[in-house]
Amino acid sequence: MSKKTKIILIIIIAAFIVGMAFYPRIKSQLSSGESVDKLSPNNPPAGLANKALNVNAIVLKYENISDIFRTKGVLIPDEEVDLSFETSGKITKFYFKEGSHIKRGDLLATVNDKALQAELKKLKAQLPLAQDRVFRQQSLLAKDAVSQEAFESVSTDLEKLNADIELVKAKIELTELRAPFDGLIGLRLVSEGTYASPLTIISKLTKIIPLKIEFSVNERQANEIKAGTKLIFSLSDDLNKYQASVYAVESNLDKQTLSLKARALYHNADGKLKPGHSTNIEINLSEIKNTLLIPSLATIAEMGRDIAYIYKDGKAHRVDLKKGMRTASSIQIVEGLNLGDTLLITGLMQLRDGLPVSIDKLD
Repeated sequence: MSKKTKIILIIIIAAFIVGMAFYPRIKSQLSSGESVDKLSPNNPPAGLANKALNVNAIVLKYENISDIFRTKGVLIPDEEVDLSFETSGKITKFYFKEGSHIKRGDLLATVNDKALQAELKKLKAQLPLAQDRVFRQQSLLAKDAVSQEAFESVSTDLEKLNADIELVKAKIELTELRAPFDGLIGLRLVSEGTYASPLTIISKLTKIIPLKIEFSVNERQANEIKAGTKLIFSLSDDLNKYQASVYAVESNLDKQTLSLKARALYHNADGKLKPGHSTNIEINLSEIKNTLLIPSLATIAEMGRDIAYIYKDGKAHRVDLKKGMRTASSIQIVEGLNLGDTLLITGLMQLRDGLPVSIDKLD
């Protein structure tokens, strides 16, 4: 016997054995009037089809749903500036403590102003004589002892002297570095004796009361978020929730991202929060009351349709859905379900229209 003949013989014997194993089942089905086609996986035997599937369900009731916009943001100072002198000179003294709170107008540092102080002293020394000349010329003019031109000349000299004094005072003010607003001053970046110019940064002043929150708005929400819109934000390392209010929105969308920048204001009265933190922002755009909500997992996408199953007369019944607003875990149902329906929420992949079901848990 050839090798090929042996293989064919083995296949025939194997087929015969399989046929004998399934013969009693096929005979039983034929005797009961069922066709062999009904033994396919999609059409189980009658005994199996009549077995109820155990599922969980909920009774639908009206609920409220909020359209919440979530995004990321960052805390930024209300004001921030790099401090530097408006003139050049050697730094003579610092008047602030690093990392402290200072008030607007506080003197922070000075550069050498000895030459200016000397010039101011000289000009002030000339002032009494110039004032006396004007007084005498005015008295003589009243008696027609001098001309109007002579009186105006000494008056002009006095005005020039006063102007020179004011100019020197202004130059002295430039040698003083003062705080432009209330805030928290940072670390000192130079030492006394350093020759400073307007390009030399002395320290950084930051206003953290209040704070601003900067974030971006999607194109869809561009018309819904405006000045006065309230928001809630949190920090990744902080369990507290904070409230802020939008005070300004950019005038047009960014061409690259199609998003709109917005800023909100948080009072930060205790100065606890610091700039630079990232934030998780939630904005309640709208709220719908007395609507039907179902769990997101209670729906199935089938052939381009959204379907769900309800319980009625001991069986599962398929319904087509029209969805509305979504949340992280729920979906609003606009059409397809009614108040009081018993919605099946487990075993969805095994459910079929008309399949017997048994409810284990009903909420």
